[in-house]
Amino acid sequence: MIPDFVSDLRRAVGPEFLLWLPGVVAVVRDEHRQVLLQRRSAAGLWTPLSGIVEPGEAPAAAVAREVEEETGVRVVVERLAAVTHSPPVKHSNGDLAQYLEIVFACRPAAPASSPRVCDDESVEVGWHSLDALPPMSDRMREIIATVEKDEAAAAFAPAP
Repeated sequence: MIPDFVSDLRRAVGPEFLLWLPGVVAVVRDEHRQVLLQRRSAAGLWTPLSGIVEPGEAPAAAVAREVEEETGVRVVVERLAAVTHSPPVKHSNGDLAQYLEIVFACRPAAPASSPRVCDDESVEVGWHSLDALPPMSDRMREIIATVEKDEAAAAFAPAP
């Protein structure tokens, strides 16, 4: 779902203006070495859960909100894992955007509920073994691998 503030911006600048937006990515892992993923409606590829941070919202609160809104699963945010950025994206409606990606390692809150599709952003959600991930981009695999390293310090995209 497009946040109201992004819709307001789009009305002011149009779809062809590249918006730089704050985003969060949740790599939710359970005790069975599975990761919670969504198969996106737009591209049909699997990704970790993600979304846009609302104005005034803390990124950790945003990532927990996004996971629950998209899957019905409540999570505990464990740590900041990485800060990176997406390539420019042209969405199916023609909007151009690029995202600052704040990546968090998360785990399901006890007791974990079964994931379900809760909005139109996904066609499927579910737990997948880290050893047998479904079709996804190399970037998404790298994000998951970064979280899997379980390093105490967050990873940052290298400076150009």
